[in-house]
Amino acid sequence: MGRRRRLAVLGGGIVFVLSLLAVAGARSFIVLLAAFTVFFPASGAFVSLTQADLMDAWPDRQPQVMARWDLAGSTGTVAGPLLLAAVLAAGGGWRAAYLVLAALASGAWLGTCLCEPHPVPAAAAGAPGAGGDPGPGAAWTARAREVLGALRDWSTVRWVLLIEVADLLVDVLTGFLALYLVDVVHLAPPIAALAIAVRAGSGLAGDAALVYVLDRVADVTVLRASAVAAALLYPGFLLAPGPAAKLVVLALLSAATAPWYPLLQARLYGSLPGRSPVAVTLSSAASLAGGLGPLAVGLIAGAFGLSWALAVLVVVPVAVLAGTAAAGPAPGPSGPSDPSGRSGE
Repeated sequence: MGRRRRLAVLGGGIVFVLSLLAVAGARSFIVLLAAFTVFFPASGAFVSLTQADLMDAWPDRQPQVMARWDLAGSTGTVAGPLLLAAVLAAGGGWRAAYLVLAALASGAWLGTCLCEPHPVPAAAAGAPGAGGDPGPGAAWTARAREVLGALRDWSTVRWVLLIEVADLLVDVLTGFLALYLVDVVHLAPPIAALAIAVRAGSGLAGDAALVYVLDRVADVTVLRASAVAAALLYPGFLLAPGPAAKLVVLALLSAATAPWYPLLQARLYGSLPGRSPVAVTLSSAASLAGGLGPLAVGLIAGAFGLSWALAVLVVVPVAVLAGTAAAGPAPGPSGPSDPSGRSGE
């Protein structure tokens, strides 16, 4: 990791922790809004650049490393509500929960300080826009040209688009799921809450299985198989009669779509060898545009009903399958062994 990137990660971590403390201590809407506004760019510096560092450090194991990264994220998704429940059971409130999160984030920041920077392979260190420190002549205009150049490369743009399209059947569906189950399927709110828990738990199980599977099956094969499974399971979820059947199919669907983000993100990094900052820039910009996805679903729901709006999402696994149809094996330049101690394939 270059010195400037490391400083950005550590500085972002400090702001990340301070923003959580500001949320916990906010006494007005303006302070709360400002804290959340600062939180997101700080998260990008602290989290996204750490991810980029890992991708640079193990270029020949990017799918496997991203799978472990996503497993950690899914663990946090499941642990978050449990943490809040524990704080509430102990007599605390949401402010206390944010204080606990700030303490945990401080521990992660301290761990980052104590860890030795990952060595960047020579091939990546010498590439334009690599994770090392830029030379004296580096400028924002040069980085902008790199991003524009990447946007002219279909092999890169494809993965950026697929990440956002796939998210429609992951995070976007999760956002509408409880409303769909209560207002359309007419299930009781506790059943809808159970469905969210089932989805989170099944996603965690899918991420854990992915870590095991990727040491035996190529990432593109996993993507295609999961897309086929989702293409069958999602209509099955919408048409399944009764809450029990819907929960079972939802669990299978959540496990099937779990590989999408880590493998598509790894492919994006792989299409930009040694240029992880460009990948981070494209991902961040695309996530802003991806905010139009929930808006589109909401507009369709307002015009035709939520059931029709969610029915439109049946095209998502087809798009993922079509987008990976021409993909070959993941690139595998030589580099350090991965964190599990296994050598590259």
